Amino acid sequence: MERVFDPLNRCESCPIRHRAVCATCDTDELAVLESIKYYRSFEAGQPIFFSGDQMEFVASIVKGAATIEQIMEDGRKQTLGLLLPSDFIGRPGRENAIYDVTAVTDITLCCFRRGKFETLIETTPHIAQRLLAISLDELDAARDWMLLLGRKTAREKIATFLMMIVRRATVPAVVSTGNTTQIELPLTREAMADYLGLTIETVSRQFSALRKEGLIALQGKRIVDIPSISHLRAIAGSSTD
Repeated sequence: MERVFDPLNRCESCPIRHRAVCATCDTDELAVLESIKYYRSFEAGQPIFFSGDQMEFVASIVKGAATIEQIMEDGRKQTLGLLLPSDFIGRPGRENAIYDVTAVTDITLCCFRRGKFETLIETTPHIAQRLLAISLDELDAARDWMLLLGRKTAREKIATFLMMIVRRATVPAVVSTGNTTQIELPLTREAMADYLGLTIETVSRQFSALRKEGLIALQGKRIVDIPSISHLRAIAGSSTD
């Protein structure tokens, strides 16, 4: 059953507390953050920022997912990244968005006015250090994604994507029978194809192949049961073509 996040909850009970920008804050620092935070919700498909928009706030994703996208000169859209719970939206010191950010599911954000947050960074080393760690993690993820797009097969791309969702689950994975792990996909097949650099037909074929091999089981279009994480991880890490 999905755990519903209540915006009235205190920071200590937040589902992203130990991964978000506030992860290393002490009690006093959390109290300061709590005094300036507010929540915003967006429906699936709704833009959060357009490229060029003035960024009045920065935010951590509490629940849901969003994509980072860029529109090329010929009008084509390229998905550059997927934002999941605990990911940080915005850059302190940057007044305008340089990419489109769009909710791909219903999403809840923990927001901070950009000016107040920038001031807080100067007086709260734990937040500055955590932002640096998040930025370095994003750099590592970008390098991994270059490998995925450039070298991995379609099968490996799908397995890597599923493993990423498993690793980034906000709440403990649902265990049904045995060691089966259940996840909910944040993207449609079409959005997944765009994100992975595949066609929608290829994505569908790869899901069907993994299902026939017993590596996953599908419940509708979004719920995926994974009987063996180690087997899926082996496929994701394979370098054979």
